[in-house]
Amino acid sequence: QVQLVESGGGLVQAGGSLRLSCAASGIIFSIYAMAWYRQVPGKRRELVATISNADSTNYADSVKGRFTISRDNTKNTVSLQLNSLNPEDTAVYYCNGRQGLRSYWGQGTQVTVSS
Repeated sequence: QVQLVESGGGLVQAGGSLRLSCAASGIIFSIYAMAWYRQVPGKRRELVATISNADSTNYADSVKGRFTISRDNTKNTVSLQLNSLNPEDTAVYYCNGRQGLRSYWGQGTQVTVSS
């Protein structure tokens, strides 16, 4: 059974930081491309950052220079460091793992940034 479990969300003031983690089980984690998405009510889910199985990373323009994605294949985890947060970053953040046609999602973790 595949599971992706996010943690680390919460309430933070503007300018603050959070670190999100996603623990994966039931997959050969090292061969999966991993990503973080976010979604606010009434809007489409938005790609935030990706990291390939070769550690190549990409970021949405809105988070470049502020967020950092990383992975630890020994612990089957992918993390997202969120710095210089602003209220526009408020959303539910989802972890995604993709390999070929397989795609799995976590349940999401809420990040709320107060002004």
